[in-house]
Amino acid sequence: MSDRAGTIWRVSRTPSPRRGKDVPEQLGFDMMPERLFVCTPSKLSSYADCPRRYRHTYLDRPAPQKGPAWAHNSLGASVHTALRNWWDLPVERRDGTALPRLLRATWVREGYRDDEQERAVYERALGWLEAYTADLDPELELLGVERTVAAKTAVLALSGRADRIDARGGEAVIVDYKTGRTGLDTDDARGSLALALYAFAAERVFRRPCRRVELHHLPTGTVAAHEHTPESIARHVSRAEDTARDIVAAEKALADGTPPDEAFPTRPGSLCSWCDFRRVCPAGAEAPVKETWAAVETTPTGPIRA
Repeated sequence: MSDRAGTIWRVSRTPSPRRGKDVPEQLGFDMMPERLFVCTPSKLSSYADCPRRYRHTYLDRPAPQKGPAWAHNSLGASVHTALRNWWDLPVERRDGTALPRLLRATWVREGYRDDEQERAVYERALGWLEAYTADLDPELELLGVERTVAAKTAVLALSGRADRIDARGGEAVIVDYKTGRTGLDTDDARGSLALALYAFAAERVFRRPCRRVELHHLPTGTVAAHEHTPESIARHVSRAEDTARDIVAAEKALADGTPPDEAFPTRPGSLCSWCDFRRVCPAGAEAPVKETWAAVETTPTGPIRA
């Protein structure tokens, strides 16, 4: 039982010397349940990619100044928002004629080399959207667009926002839009922690099976899909819980006096060239410099049509 202040008590089995009956005894904090780790898939992935980047993003206050905006992030945000707004239109207006206005209204201009490159990438993105939506059923039954889903485990208080959740044959299907690198296949869909966690949470939110996850690559018009099983979803959840435990242990070590760079070490790799905190990280400073607009130069110019 507990009192009004929230203190937890138990009933002692030792008789009171005064009253000869059970009396309440306060529990120690070691009896309290552990606090759930509040997270999103991107928060977990940030630590898995590089603990130091995680620390800079989520723990350091004030956080180190980030580098300049990346054009590929601007492109991805613009396309995602335009698609969200396309689904918000009345069914009769969901066609290609609405796309130029929607994309212009959501266009993010940061990170491009110059106006010429920006205009070229805008036209490219518009072409992706026109080709992609031409193959969509405007009356497709949706459970959500940029819908936040959430679930709890013994370790996690998990939430995440899925680009799209379809209703297909009584089941929920997770759809994630991609505007970046080419070559996505079923292995990418199967191995995606984010997609698996979205499926795990969506099944609990909508109370229907959610096993299929899809990566829709707009530049090439291709779909990489995977059908999860309850066991494969459980493996991803267990992986997420292990990452959360590692984060909690690192945070405790930091609080106990371990030097920050030892508690949250750098994990050097190819991602260092694209890291927002490259300028404040010794390992990142040694990585090859990438221009903010470099990634959009290598993005395919248009979808591959069958």
